[in-house]
Amino acid sequence: MGGPMSVNDDLPWIPPVLELIREARDADVPLLGHCLGGQLIAKALGGQVTHNRVKEIGWGDVTVPGNPVAREWFDGLERFPCFHWHGETFSLPPGSTLILSSPWCENQAFALGPHLGLQCHVEMTEEMVKTWCEAEEEGVRRHLGPSVQSPEAMQVDLASRVNALNRLADRLYERWIRGLKA
Repeated sequence: MGGPMSVNDDLPWIPPVLELIREARDADVPLLGHCLGGQLIAKALGGQVTHNRVKEIGWGDVTVPGNPVAREWFDGLERFPCFHWHGETFSLPPGSTLILSSPWCENQAFALGPHLGLQCHVEMTEEMVKTWCEAEEEGVRRHLGPSVQSPEAMQVDLASRVNALNRLADRLYERWIRGLKA
């Protein structure tokens, strides 16, 4: 899942987590990461994590590229609103395929066989949005602009937005679960 730190920070737990991710990949255990988790997967599998050109915080559309891998993961969807909360981004690991993009961050999600790395947040709940907005209100307000919404804007029609996102997440997770072996 996500977190306020960077995968490039000198934290004692990061190298062992990167190694665990590589071991899981080598053992054909499907990986799934959101935001920081997606960045950890990307870095462990040969990508780089760098500062994004802008912070991306709040609701914004993501687009599904026209490649066969993206179509398989998103079953005909071309665009949908998603939740974002990041200032960094990942490059695509070798052999992976881009499956989501946004105007503010090209690499929103990648797939590599059964492995899925997401920059955006499909896992959000109403409570999570409210908690993040409250906890980070001052920082968010310092960065308001085209790619950063106010806490109030993020919470407009929140129940409906989260409900639609949860339906999409269910579809995505069902597809990911198919990669699990009994």
